[in-house]
Amino acid sequence: MSATLAESSMHSAHATHSEHETNWFYRYFWSYDHKMIGLQYFWTALFFLLIGGLLALGVRYQLGFPGARVPLIGGFLPETLAIDGSIIPGGYNMLVTMHATIMVFFVVMPLLIGAFGNYLIPLKIGAGDMAFPLLNELSYWMYALSGVIMLAAFFVPGGGPAAGWTSYAPLSAVGAYNRAPIGQSLWCVGIFINGLSSIAGATNYITTVANMRAPGMTMFRLPLSVWSLFLTAILLILAVPVLSAAGAMLFFDLNFDTNFFVPIRDGVLTGGQPLLWQHLFWFFGHPEVYIMVLPAMGLASEIIPVFSRKPIFGYKAMVYAMIAIGFFGFIVWGHHMFVSGMNITLSAGFSVATMVIAVPSAIKTFNWMGTVWGGSIQFTTPMCFALAFVSMFVIGGLSGIFMASTPVDLFVHHTYFIVAHFHYVLFGGSLFAIFGAIYFYFPKIFGRMFNETLGKVHFWMTLVFFNLTFFPMHNLGLGGMMRRIADPTVYDHLRQLQPLNQICTIGAFGLGLTLIPFFWNVFYSIRKGPKAPNNPWNANTLEWTVSSPPGHGNFPVTPVVYNNPYEYSVPGMEKDFLMQTEKAPESARIEAH
Repeated sequence: MSATLAESSMHSAHATHSEHETNWFYRYFWSYDHKMIGLQYFWTALFFLLIGGLLALGVRYQLGFPGARVPLIGGFLPETLAIDGSIIPGGYNMLVTMHATIMVFFVVMPLLIGAFGNYLIPLKIGAGDMAFPLLNELSYWMYALSGVIMLAAFFVPGGGPAAGWTSYAPLSAVGAYNRAPIGQSLWCVGIFINGLSSIAGATNYITTVANMRAPGMTMFRLPLSVWSLFLTAILLILAVPVLSAAGAMLFFDLNFDTNFFVPIRDGVLTGGQPLLWQHLFWFFGHPEVYIMVLPAMGLASEIIPVFSRKPIFGYKAMVYAMIAIGFFGFIVWGHHMFVSGMNITLSAGFSVATMVIAVPSAIKTFNWMGTVWGGSIQFTTPMCFALAFVSMFVIGGLSGIFMASTPVDLFVHHTYFIVAHFHYVLFGGSLFAIFGAIYFYFPKIFGRMFNETLGKVHFWMTLVFFNLTFFPMHNLGLGGMMRRIADPTVYDHLRQLQPLNQICTIGAFGLGLTLIPFFWNVFYSIRKGPKAPNNPWNANTLEWTVSSPPGHGNFPVTPVVYNNPYEYSVPGMEKDFLMQTEKAPESARIEAH
Protein backbone atom coordinates (compact mmCIF):
# COMPACT_ATOMS: atom_id res chain seq x y z
CA MET A 1 0.00 0.00 0.00
CA SER A 2 2.68 2.51 1.01
CA ALA A 3 4.81 1.60 -2.01
CA THR A 4 1.88 2.14 -4.40
CA LEU A 5 1.07 5.55 -2.91
CA ALA A 6 4.73 6.54 -2.95
CA GLU A 7 5.01 5.70 -6.65
CA SER A 8 1.79 7.51 -7.53
CA SER A 9 2.99 10.58 -5.64
CA MET A 10 5.98 10.82 -7.98
CA HIS A 11 3.69 11.18 -10.99
CA SER A 12 1.13 13.45 -9.34
CA ALA A 13 3.80 15.80 -7.98
CA HIS A 14 4.78 17.04 -11.43
CA ALA A 15 1.18 17.48 -12.52
CA THR A 16 0.29 19.33 -9.33
CA HIS A 17 3.28 21.68 -9.47
CA SER A 18 3.53 22.24 -13.23
CA GLU A 19 2.69 25.94 -13.00
CA HIS A 20 5.61 26.54 -10.60
CA GLU A 21 8.10 26.59 -13.43
CA THR A 22 6.52 29.59 -15.19
CA ASN A 23 4.67 31.64 -12.59
CA TRP A 24 6.59 33.27 -9.73
CA PHE A 25 3.43 33.73 -7.67
CA TYR A 26 2.65 30.02 -7.65
CA ARG A 27 6.28 29.22 -7.04
CA TYR A 28 6.96 31.47 -4.06
CA PHE A 29 3.58 32.43 -2.54
CA TRP A 30 1.06 29.72 -3.36
CA SER A 31 3.25 26.68 -3.87
CA TYR A 32 2.10 23.11 -3.38
CA ASP A 33 5.71 21.90 -3.28
CA HIS A 34 6.59 20.74 0.24
CA LYS A 35 10.12 22.15 -0.11
CA MET A 36 8.93 25.67 -0.88
CA ILE A 37 6.35 25.50 1.91
CA GLY A 38 9.14 24.43 4.26
CA LEU A 39 11.13 27.49 3.17
CA GLN A 40 8.10 29.73 3.71
CA TYR A 41 7.91 28.49 7.28
CA PHE A 42 11.69 28.87 7.63
CA TRP A 43 11.96 32.52 6.59
CA THR A 44 8.77 33.58 8.39
CA ALA A 45 9.90 31.91 11.63
CA LEU A 46 13.31 33.60 11.39
CA PHE A 47 11.51 36.94 11.08
CA PHE A 48 9.56 36.15 14.25
CA LEU A 49 12.83 35.09 15.91
CA LEU A 50 14.07 38.65 15.48
CA ILE A 51 10.80 40.05 16.90
CA GLY A 52 10.79 37.66 19.85
CA GLY A 53 14.46 38.34 20.53
CA LEU A 54 13.94 42.10 20.59
CA LEU A 55 11.07 41.68 23.05
CA ALA A 56 13.33 39.54 25.24
CA LEU A 57 15.96 42.29 25.26
CA GLY A 58 13.28 44.72 26.44
CA VAL A 59 12.41 42.36 29.29
CA ARG A 60 16.04 41.91 30.31
CA TYR A 61 16.85 45.63 30.07
CA GLN A 62 14.03 46.45 32.45
CA LEU A 63 15.13 43.78 34.95
CA GLY A 64 18.79 44.71 34.76
CA PHE A 65 18.29 48.49 34.84
CA PRO A 66 14.76 49.11 36.14
CA GLY A 67 13.36 52.55 35.45
CA ALA A 68 16.23 53.52 33.14
CA ARG A 69 15.39 55.11 29.81
CA VAL A 70 15.66 52.65 26.95
CA PRO A 71 18.58 53.82 24.80
CA LEU A 72 18.09 54.84 21.17
CA ILE A 73 14.45 53.76 20.82
CA GLY A 74 12.99 54.90 24.17
CA GLY A 75 11.46 58.04 22.74
CA PHE A 76 9.62 56.08 20.06
CA LEU A 77 7.94 53.53 22.33
CA PRO A 78 4.14 53.87 22.71
CA GLU A 79 2.58 54.87 26.02
CA THR A 80 1.28 51.34 26.50
CA LEU A 81 4.92 50.21 26.82
CA ALA A 82 6.85 53.17 28.21
CA ILE A 83 6.52 56.68 29.60
CA ASP A 84 9.33 59.14 28.89
CA GLY A 85 11.29 56.26 27.37
CA SER A 86 11.18 54.10 30.54
CA ILE A 87 9.31 50.79 30.49
CA ILE A 88 6.27 50.77 32.77
CA PRO A 89 5.12 47.69 34.76
CA GLY A 90 2.15 47.07 32.45
CA GLY A 91 4.43 47.41 29.44
CA TYR A 92 6.84 44.95 31.00
CA ASN A 93 4.02 42.42 31.39
CA MET A 94 3.12 42.96 27.75
CA LEU A 95 6.72 42.33 26.66
CA VAL A 96 6.90 39.10 28.69
CA THR A 97 3.55 37.87 27.32
CA MET A 98 4.34 38.56 23.69
CA HIS A 99 7.96 37.37 23.88
CA ALA A 100 6.99 33.93 25.18
CA THR A 101 3.96 33.58 22.89
CA ILE A 102 5.97 34.47 19.80
CA MET A 103 8.92 32.24 20.67
CA VAL A 104 6.77 29.19 21.38
CA PHE A 105 4.05 29.42 18.72
CA PHE A 106 5.77 31.43 15.98
CA VAL A 107 9.46 30.49 16.19
CA VAL A 108 10.29 27.12 17.74
CA MET A 109 7.24 25.14 16.58
CA PRO A 110 7.25 26.51 13.01
CA LEU A 111 11.00 25.97 12.60
CA LEU A 112 11.12 22.45 13.98
CA ILE A 113 7.77 21.18 12.70
CA GLY A 114 6.74 23.49 9.88
CA ALA A 115 10.10 24.12 8.22
CA PHE A 116 12.12 20.93 8.79
CA GLY A 117 9.04 18.70 8.90
CA ASN A 118 7.75 19.93 5.56
CA TYR A 119 11.12 19.95 3.85
CA LEU A 120 12.48 16.65 5.11
CA ILE A 121 9.68 14.13 5.62
CA PRO A 122 8.97 13.35 1.92
CA LEU A 123 12.71 13.34 1.13
CA LYS A 124 13.50 10.99 4.01
CA ILE A 125 10.73 8.49 3.28
CA GLY A 126 11.15 8.50 -0.52
CA ALA A 127 7.93 10.35 -1.42
CA GLY A 128 7.37 13.00 -4.06
CA ASP A 129 5.42 15.36 -1.82
CA MET A 130 3.04 15.48 1.12
CA ALA A 131 -0.24 13.59 1.05
CA PHE A 132 -2.33 16.79 0.89
CA PRO A 133 -0.37 19.59 -0.87
CA LEU A 134 -3.23 22.12 -0.78
CA LEU A 135 -3.85 21.55 2.93
CA ASN A 136 -0.10 21.93 3.43
CA GLU A 137 -0.06 25.37 1.84
CA LEU A 138 -3.19 26.40 3.72
CA SER A 139 -1.52 25.42 6.98
CA TYR A 140 1.32 27.85 6.26
CA TRP A 141 -0.98 30.75 5.43
CA MET A 142 -3.05 30.12 8.57
CA TYR A 143 0.22 30.29 10.51
CA ALA A 144 1.18 33.54 8.77
CA LEU A 145 -2.30 35.01 9.36
CA SER A 146 -2.16 34.12 13.06
CA GLY A 147 1.20 35.90 13.27
CA VAL A 148 -0.21 39.06 11.71
CA ILE A 149 -3.14 39.01 14.15
CA MET A 150 -0.80 38.49 17.10
CA LEU A 151 1.46 41.39 16.08
CA ALA A 152 -1.58 43.59 15.47
CA ALA A 153 -2.28 43.40 19.22
CA PHE A 154 0.55 45.90 19.77
CA PHE A 155 -1.36 48.57 17.85
CA VAL A 156 -4.86 48.40 19.33
CA PRO A 157 -6.15 50.59 22.18
CA GLY A 158 -4.66 49.36 25.43
CA GLY A 159 -1.84 47.58 23.65
CA GLY A 160 -1.07 43.91 23.54
CA PRO A 161 -2.05 41.19 26.03
CA ALA A 162 -0.37 41.49 29.41
CA ALA A 163 -1.64 38.46 31.34
CA GLY A 164 1.45 36.32 30.74
CA TRP A 165 1.90 33.79 27.94
CA THR A 166 -0.18 31.34 29.98
CA SER A 167 -3.00 33.94 30.17
CA TYR A 168 -4.20 32.76 33.55
CA ALA A 169 -7.80 33.57 34.40
CA PRO A 170 -9.38 35.58 35.85
CA LEU A 171 -6.76 38.26 35.01
CA SER A 172 -7.08 37.49 31.31
CA ALA A 173 -10.82 36.82 31.33
CA VAL A 174 -12.46 39.91 32.80
CA GLY A 175 -12.64 42.61 30.18
CA ALA A 176 -13.68 45.35 32.59
CA TYR A 177 -10.50 44.94 34.65
CA ASN A 178 -8.20 43.87 31.84
CA ARG A 179 -6.09 46.84 30.73
CA ALA A 180 -5.90 45.41 27.20
CA PRO A 181 -9.11 43.45 26.48
CA ILE A 182 -8.81 43.98 22.71
CA GLY A 183 -5.21 42.82 22.72
CA GLN A 184 -6.13 39.79 24.83
CA SER A 185 -8.96 38.98 22.42
CA LEU A 186 -6.55 39.14 19.49
CA TRP A 187 -4.28 36.78 21.42
CA CYS A 188 -7.15 34.30 21.63
CA VAL A 189 -7.94 34.62 17.92
CA GLY A 190 -4.27 34.28 16.95
CA ILE A 191 -3.81 31.17 19.10
CA PHE A 192 -7.00 29.64 17.68
CA ILE A 193 -5.94 30.11 14.06
CA ASN A 194 -2.41 29.00 14.87
CA GLY A 195 -3.93 25.84 16.32
CA LEU A 196 -5.85 25.19 13.09
CA SER A 197 -2.56 25.47 11.23
CA SER A 198 -0.92 22.95 13.55
CA ILE A 199 -3.82 20.49 13.24
CA ALA A 200 -3.77 20.72 9.43
CA GLY A 201 -0.01 20.16 9.31
CA ALA A 202 -0.16 17.27 11.78
CA THR A 203 -2.88 15.54 9.75
CA ASN A 204 -0.68 15.81 6.69
CA TYR A 205 2.40 14.43 8.44
CA ILE A 206 0.62 11.42 9.90
CA THR A 207 -0.99 10.51 6.57
CA THR A 208 2.23 10.99 4.62
CA VAL A 209 4.38 8.87 6.92
CA ALA A 210 1.74 6.16 7.26
CA ASN A 211 0.91 5.79 3.57
CA MET A 212 3.64 7.20 1.32
CA ARG A 213 6.86 5.46 2.34
CA ALA A 214 9.04 4.12 -0.45
CA PRO A 215 9.22 0.34 -1.07
CA GLY A 216 11.33 -1.25 1.66
CA MET A 217 10.96 1.73 4.01
CA THR A 218 9.42 -0.06 6.97
CA MET A 219 8.58 1.84 10.14
CA PHE A 220 11.77 0.60 11.76
CA ARG A 221 13.85 1.80 8.84
CA LEU A 222 12.59 5.36 9.27
CA PRO A 223 15.20 7.92 10.32
CA LEU A 224 14.68 9.03 13.92
CA SER A 225 13.86 12.56 12.79
CA VAL A 226 10.83 11.19 10.90
CA TRP A 227 9.80 9.13 13.93
CA SER A 228 10.03 12.23 16.12
CA LEU A 229 7.93 14.33 13.72
CA PHE A 230 5.38 11.51 13.32
CA LEU A 231 4.95 11.25 17.10
CA THR A 232 4.90 15.03 17.43
CA ALA A 233 2.06 15.18 14.90
CA ILE A 234 0.07 12.73 17.03
CA LEU A 235 0.69 14.92 20.10
CA LEU A 236 -0.49 17.96 18.14
CA ILE A 237 -3.70 16.24 17.07
CA LEU A 238 -4.49 15.33 20.68
CA ALA A 239 -3.29 18.45 22.52
CA VAL A 240 -3.83 21.50 20.30
CA PRO A 241 -7.65 21.22 20.06
CA VAL A 242 -7.80 21.52 23.86
CA LEU A 243 -5.93 24.85 23.78
CA SER A 244 -7.99 26.04 20.81
CA ALA A 245 -11.21 25.29 22.67
CA ALA A 246 -9.88 27.06 25.78
CA GLY A 247 -8.90 30.07 23.67
CA ALA A 248 -12.41 30.23 22.20
CA MET A 249 -13.94 30.03 25.70
CA LEU A 250 -11.66 32.82 26.92
CA PHE A 251 -12.64 34.95 23.91
CA PHE A 252 -16.32 34.49 24.78
CA ASP A 253 -15.67 35.41 28.42
CA LEU A 254 -13.98 38.61 27.28
CA ASN A 255 -16.51 39.69 24.68
CA PHE A 256 -19.86 38.00 25.32
CA ASP A 257 -20.04 37.87 29.14
CA THR A 258 -19.94 34.11 29.38
CA ASN A 259 -18.51 32.69 32.58
CA PHE A 260 -16.30 29.74 31.79
CA PHE A 261 -13.40 31.13 33.82
CA VAL A 262 -14.88 34.18 35.58
CA PRO A 263 -15.88 33.34 39.20
CA ILE A 264 -17.62 36.64 39.94
CA ARG A 265 -18.98 39.36 37.67
CA ASP A 266 -20.48 42.66 38.88
CA GLY A 267 -20.53 41.33 42.43
CA VAL A 268 -22.53 38.22 41.49
CA LEU A 269 -21.15 34.69 41.77
CA THR A 270 -21.16 33.12 38.32
CA GLY A 271 -19.82 29.63 38.93
CA GLY A 272 -16.86 30.18 36.61
CA GLN A 273 -13.68 28.25 37.40
CA PRO A 274 -10.32 30.02 36.98
CA LEU A 275 -8.53 26.72 37.64
CA LEU A 276 -10.34 25.20 34.66
CA TRP A 277 -8.21 27.42 32.43
CA GLN A 278 -5.04 26.12 34.07
CA HIS A 279 -6.08 22.51 33.57
CA LEU A 280 -6.99 23.09 29.93
CA PHE A 281 -3.89 25.14 29.23
CA TRP A 282 -1.44 22.74 30.83
CA PHE A 283 -3.12 19.65 29.39
CA PHE A 284 -1.89 21.20 26.16
CA GLY A 285 1.11 22.94 27.68
CA HIS A 286 3.06 19.96 28.93
CA PRO A 287 2.75 17.90 25.73
CA GLU A 288 3.73 21.19 24.08
CA VAL A 289 7.14 20.92 25.77
CA TYR A 290 7.69 17.62 23.99
CA ILE A 291 6.10 18.94 20.79
CA MET A 292 9.08 21.30 20.76
CA VAL A 293 11.70 18.92 22.16
CA LEU A 294 10.91 15.66 20.30
CA PRO A 295 11.69 17.08 16.82
CA ALA A 296 14.87 18.61 18.28
CA MET A 297 15.82 15.17 19.62
CA GLY A 298 15.16 13.68 16.20
CA LEU A 299 17.32 16.24 14.41
CA ALA A 300 20.16 15.75 16.91
CA SER A 301 19.85 12.01 16.29
CA GLU A 302 20.48 12.67 12.59
CA ILE A 303 23.59 14.76 13.17
CA ILE A 304 25.40 12.84 15.93
CA PRO A 305 25.87 9.47 14.13
CA VAL A 306 26.99 11.17 10.91
CA PHE A 307 29.82 13.02 12.62
CA SER A 308 30.64 10.16 14.98
CA ARG A 309 30.83 7.77 11.98
CA LYS A 310 28.95 5.19 14.03
CA PRO A 311 25.44 3.70 13.91
CA ILE A 312 23.03 5.24 16.37
CA PHE A 313 23.28 3.37 19.65
CA GLY A 314 20.05 1.51 20.39
CA TYR A 315 17.79 2.59 17.50
CA LYS A 316 14.70 0.75 18.74
CA ALA A 317 15.31 1.92 22.31
CA MET A 318 15.33 5.49 20.97
CA VAL A 319 12.01 4.93 19.19
CA TYR A 320 10.35 3.35 22.22
CA ALA A 321 11.73 6.12 24.44
CA MET A 322 10.11 8.76 22.20
CA ILE A 323 6.81 6.86 22.32
CA ALA A 324 7.05 6.72 26.12
CA ILE A 325 7.81 10.44 26.30
CA GLY A 326 4.74 11.19 24.18
CA PHE A 327 2.53 8.99 26.38
CA PHE A 328 3.74 10.28 29.75
CA GLY A 329 3.61 13.87 28.46
CA PHE A 330 -0.19 13.67 28.74
CA ILE A 331 -0.36 12.56 32.38
CA VAL A 332 2.02 15.00 34.08
CA TRP A 333 0.39 18.38 33.38
CA GLY A 334 -0.58 18.83 37.03
CA HIS A 335 3.00 19.46 38.13
CA HIS A 336 2.51 22.98 36.77
CA MET A 337 -0.22 23.44 39.36
CA PHE A 338 1.29 22.15 42.60
CA VAL A 339 0.91 25.64 44.11
CA SER A 340 -2.80 25.85 43.24
CA GLY A 341 -3.96 23.98 46.35
CA MET A 342 -4.16 20.64 44.58
CA ASN A 343 -5.24 17.57 46.55
CA ILE A 344 -2.13 15.99 48.09
CA THR A 345 -2.91 12.53 46.68
CA LEU A 346 -3.36 13.95 43.20
CA SER A 347 -0.15 15.95 43.44
CA ALA A 348 1.69 12.79 44.56
CA GLY A 349 0.47 11.02 41.42
CA PHE A 350 1.64 13.84 39.18
CA SER A 351 4.94 13.95 41.06
CA VAL A 352 5.62 10.24 40.46
CA ALA A 353 4.64 10.49 36.79
CA THR A 354 6.96 13.48 36.36
CA MET A 355 9.87 11.54 37.79
CA VAL A 356 9.06 8.53 35.59
CA ILE A 357 9.12 10.63 32.42
CA ALA A 358 12.77 11.38 33.15
CA VAL A 359 13.57 7.72 32.43
CA PRO A 360 12.94 7.70 28.65
CA SER A 361 14.68 11.09 28.37
CA ALA A 362 17.68 9.59 30.18
CA ILE A 363 17.61 6.59 27.82
CA LYS A 364 17.92 8.92 24.84
CA THR A 365 20.75 10.84 26.52
CA PHE A 366 22.74 7.69 27.24
CA ASN A 367 22.09 6.47 23.68
CA TRP A 368 23.58 9.68 22.29
CA MET A 369 26.55 9.23 24.61
CA GLY A 370 26.88 5.63 23.43
CA THR A 371 26.84 6.81 19.83
CA VAL A 372 29.64 9.30 20.40
CA TRP A 373 31.72 6.96 22.60
CA GLY A 374 34.58 5.52 20.59
CA GLY A 375 33.54 7.29 17.40
CA SER A 376 35.69 9.14 14.90
CA ILE A 377 34.21 12.47 15.94
CA GLN A 378 34.26 15.38 13.51
CA PHE A 379 33.67 18.64 15.35
CA THR A 380 31.84 20.42 12.57
CA THR A 381 29.45 23.27 13.31
CA PRO A 382 26.35 21.01 13.17
CA MET A 383 28.02 18.50 15.50
CA CYS A 384 28.98 21.21 18.00
CA PHE A 385 25.41 22.47 18.15
CA ALA A 386 24.04 18.91 18.48
CA LEU A 387 26.38 18.10 21.38
CA ALA A 388 25.52 21.42 23.04
CA PHE A 389 21.84 20.57 22.65
CA VAL A 390 22.37 17.34 24.59
CA SER A 391 24.38 19.13 27.29
CA MET A 392 21.91 21.99 27.76
CA PHE A 393 18.93 19.63 27.73
CA VAL A 394 20.56 17.54 30.47
CA ILE A 395 21.05 20.65 32.63
CA GLY A 396 17.39 21.57 32.15
CA GLY A 397 16.30 18.01 32.87
CA LEU A 398 18.28 17.83 36.09
CA SER A 399 16.67 21.01 37.42
CA GLY A 400 13.29 19.60 36.39
CA ILE A 401 13.73 16.62 38.71
CA PHE A 402 13.87 19.01 41.68
CA MET A 403 10.54 20.53 40.69
CA ALA A 404 8.89 17.14 40.31
CA SER A 405 8.97 17.00 44.11
CA THR A 406 5.95 18.87 45.41
CA PRO A 407 7.58 20.27 48.59
CA VAL A 408 10.50 21.68 46.60
CA ASP A 409 8.24 23.02 43.87
CA LEU A 410 6.12 24.90 46.40
CA PHE A 411 9.22 26.92 47.25
CA VAL A 412 10.73 27.50 43.80
CA HIS A 413 7.67 27.51 41.53
CA HIS A 414 7.11 31.26 41.36
CA THR A 415 10.83 32.08 41.24
CA TYR A 416 13.45 32.52 38.56
CA PHE A 417 14.63 28.96 39.16
CA ILE A 418 11.69 27.97 36.92
CA VAL A 419 12.68 30.56 34.32
CA ALA A 420 16.19 29.09 34.22
CA HIS A 421 14.78 25.56 33.95
CA PHE A 422 12.43 26.09 31.05
CA HIS A 423 14.93 28.16 29.09
CA TYR A 424 17.49 25.37 29.38
CA VAL A 425 14.86 22.88 28.23
CA LEU A 426 13.24 24.98 25.51
CA PHE A 427 15.99 27.33 24.32
CA GLY A 428 18.84 24.92 25.00
CA GLY A 429 16.70 21.95 23.99
CA SER A 430 15.26 23.50 20.83
CA LEU A 431 17.26 26.39 19.37
CA PHE A 432 20.62 24.64 19.70
CA ALA A 433 19.17 21.72 17.75
CA ILE A 434 17.56 24.11 15.27
CA PHE A 435 20.85 25.88 14.54
CA GLY A 436 22.62 22.53 14.23
CA ALA A 437 19.98 21.32 11.76
CA ILE A 438 20.16 24.56 9.74
CA TYR A 439 23.89 24.12 9.27
CA PHE A 440 23.55 20.36 8.65
CA TYR A 441 20.87 20.68 5.95
CA PHE A 442 22.05 24.02 4.55
CA PRO A 443 23.93 22.36 1.64
CA LYS A 444 20.91 20.23 0.76
CA ILE A 445 18.36 23.04 0.98
CA PHE A 446 20.31 25.85 -0.70
CA GLY A 447 22.87 23.95 -2.79
CA ARG A 448 25.73 25.90 -1.22
CA MET A 449 28.20 25.25 1.58
CA PHE A 450 28.22 27.62 4.53
CA ASN A 451 31.30 29.26 6.03
CA GLU A 452 32.60 26.90 8.73
CA THR A 453 34.58 29.61 10.54
CA LEU A 454 31.55 31.88 10.90
CA GLY A 455 29.55 28.86 12.01
CA LYS A 456 32.02 28.16 14.81
CA VAL A 457 31.99 31.83 15.86
CA HIS A 458 28.20 31.67 16.02
CA PHE A 459 28.35 28.44 18.06
CA TRP A 460 30.83 29.61 20.69
CA MET A 461 29.12 32.99 21.10
CA THR A 462 25.75 31.27 21.52
CA LEU A 463 27.07 28.72 24.03
CA VAL A 464 28.86 31.31 26.18
CA PHE A 465 26.17 33.98 26.18
CA PHE A 466 23.34 31.47 26.62
CA ASN A 467 24.88 30.16 29.83
CA LEU A 468 25.80 33.68 30.97
CA THR A 469 22.17 34.68 30.54
CA PHE A 470 20.32 31.76 32.08
CA PHE A 471 22.57 29.91 34.51
CA PRO A 472 22.64 32.77 37.09
CA MET A 473 18.85 32.64 37.12
CA HIS A 474 19.09 29.46 39.21
CA ASN A 475 20.79 31.53 41.90
CA LEU A 476 18.27 34.34 41.53
CA GLY A 477 15.44 31.87 42.08
CA LEU A 478 17.03 30.23 45.09
CA GLY A 479 17.64 33.72 46.47
CA GLY A 480 13.89 34.36 46.31
CA MET A 481 13.47 36.47 43.16
CA MET A 482 9.91 36.11 42.01
CA ARG A 483 8.71 35.73 38.45
CA ARG A 484 6.52 38.35 36.78
CA ILE A 485 7.93 41.40 38.61
CA ALA A 486 9.05 44.44 36.66
CA ASP A 487 11.40 45.96 39.24
CA PRO A 488 13.29 43.66 41.64
CA THR A 489 14.87 46.62 43.44
CA VAL A 490 11.62 47.55 45.21
CA TYR A 491 12.08 44.44 47.39
CA ASP A 492 14.70 44.72 50.13
CA HIS A 493 15.71 41.06 49.97
CA LEU A 494 16.34 41.23 46.19
CA ARG A 495 18.56 44.32 46.02
CA GLN A 496 21.67 42.33 46.87
CA LEU A 497 20.90 40.07 43.87
CA GLN A 498 20.75 42.92 41.36
CA PRO A 499 24.32 42.38 40.06
CA LEU A 500 23.23 38.89 38.97
CA ASN A 501 20.31 40.46 37.11
CA GLN A 502 22.71 42.78 35.32
CA ILE A 503 24.96 39.85 34.37
CA CYS A 504 21.92 38.10 32.88
CA THR A 505 21.05 41.24 30.94
CA ILE A 506 24.57 41.59 29.54
CA GLY A 507 24.44 37.93 28.52
CA ALA A 508 21.07 38.46 26.82
CA PHE A 509 22.39 41.33 24.72
CA GLY A 510 25.42 39.22 23.82
CA LEU A 511 23.04 36.42 22.84
CA GLY A 512 21.24 38.84 20.57
CA LEU A 513 24.54 39.75 18.89
CA THR A 514 25.13 36.09 18.02
CA LEU A 515 22.49 36.42 15.31
CA ILE A 516 24.78 38.76 13.35
CA PRO A 517 27.32 36.08 12.30
CA PHE A 518 24.45 33.63 11.81
CA PHE A 519 22.45 35.78 9.39
CA TRP A 520 25.61 36.99 7.64
CA ASN A 521 26.65 33.37 7.13
CA VAL A 522 23.22 32.38 5.82
CA PHE A 523 22.72 35.23 3.34
CA TYR A 524 26.34 35.39 2.17
CA SER A 525 26.62 31.62 1.72
CA ILE A 526 23.35 31.39 -0.23
CA ARG A 527 24.82 33.80 -2.78
CA LYS A 528 28.57 33.20 -2.64
CA GLY A 529 29.16 29.90 -0.87
CA PRO A 530 30.89 27.01 -2.70
CA LYS A 531 28.49 24.75 -4.57
CA ALA A 532 27.48 21.79 -2.44
CA PRO A 533 27.80 18.19 -3.61
CA ASN A 534 24.82 15.89 -3.28
CA ASN A 535 26.22 14.26 -0.13
CA PRO A 536 28.78 16.54 1.53
CA TRP A 537 28.63 14.73 4.90
CA ASN A 538 28.76 11.14 3.57
CA ALA A 539 25.40 10.44 5.20
CA ASN A 540 23.30 7.45 4.25
CA THR A 541 19.61 8.46 4.34
CA LEU A 542 17.48 9.06 1.25
CA GLU A 543 17.66 12.86 1.07
CA TRP A 544 21.40 12.62 0.38
CA THR A 545 20.81 10.57 -2.80
CA VAL A 546 19.21 13.47 -4.71
CA SER A 547 20.60 16.74 -6.01
CA SER A 548 21.32 19.76 -3.83
CA PRO A 549 18.80 21.39 -3.78
CA PRO A 550 16.39 18.58 -4.68
CA GLY A 551 14.68 18.82 -8.03
CA HIS A 552 11.01 18.89 -8.96
CA GLY A 553 9.24 15.86 -7.49
CA ASN A 554 12.31 14.96 -5.40
CA PHE A 555 13.21 11.57 -6.91
CA PRO A 556 13.45 10.87 -10.67
CA VAL A 557 12.60 7.24 -9.87
CA THR A 558 10.94 5.93 -6.73
CA PRO A 559 13.80 4.71 -4.50
CA VAL A 560 13.89 1.22 -3.05
CA VAL A 561 15.19 0.89 0.50
CA TYR A 562 17.36 -2.06 1.50
CA ASN A 563 19.06 -0.93 4.69
CA ASN A 564 18.54 0.72 8.04
CA PRO A 565 19.49 4.37 8.59
CA TYR A 566 22.82 5.18 10.25
CA GLU A 567 24.89 2.34 8.77
CA TYR A 568 28.33 3.86 9.33
CA SER A 569 31.72 2.15 9.66
CA VAL A 570 30.20 -1.11 8.45
CA PRO A 571 32.73 -3.97 8.76
CA GLY A 572 33.60 -5.45 5.37
CA MET A 573 32.88 -2.26 3.39
CA GLU A 574 35.48 -0.26 1.46
CA LYS A 575 33.81 3.04 2.40
CA ASP A 576 32.60 3.83 5.90
CA PHE A 577 28.88 4.19 5.12
CA LEU A 578 26.16 2.24 3.37
CA MET A 579 23.32 4.14 1.68
CA GLN A 580 19.79 3.03 2.44
CA THR A 581 19.24 2.44 -1.29
CA GLU A 582 22.44 0.43 -1.76
CA LYS A 583 22.52 -3.35 -1.59
CA ALA A 584 25.15 -4.46 0.90
CA PRO A 585 27.98 -6.62 -0.46
CA GLU A 586 28.27 -10.12 0.92
CA SER A 587 31.40 -9.10 2.82
CA ALA A 588 29.50 -6.46 4.83
CA ARG A 589 28.48 -7.40 8.36
CA ILE A 590 25.37 -5.44 9.21
CA GLU A 591 23.86 -5.76 12.64
CA ALA A 592 20.10 -5.72 13.13
CA HIS A 593 18.56 -2.84 15.09
